[in-house]
Amino acid sequence: MKFLGQIWFDTEKSKRVPREEWDALTQECIVSDDHWRASGHMLSALALYEPEQAVTLRIRNGTVAATDGPFAEIKEHLGGFVVIEAGDMAEAQSIISTFPILKYASVEIRPAYSIRDGR
Repeated sequence: MKFLGQIWFDTEKSKRVPREEWDALTQECIVSDDHWRASGHMLSALALYEPEQAVTLRIRNGTVAATDGPFAEIKEHLGGFVVIEAGDMAEAQSIISTFPILKYASVEIRPAYSIRDGR
């Protein structure tokens, strides 16, 4: 089974983390990702730029409209995601519980599927 791990940061708290801590955490995450990739569990891992760099698209009156920035004002922001392969939710939790990013973020885990294959 595939699982999506959404990495959520408290926007204000994450702004106060010193650059040296982020740099050290980044190195820990690279090592962790490489470990899980080598084991065949990590399928994809990407960090996201700040919400201010987002563009939100909607169709209004049959026309696509773009709005700069995040869709809504929220306390937390999506900072990245991972896609892993695991036998079940318990194994997915076990894998993601080892991620160093948990020191600074929460990770929401959801089972995922291909819409082509259905549920």
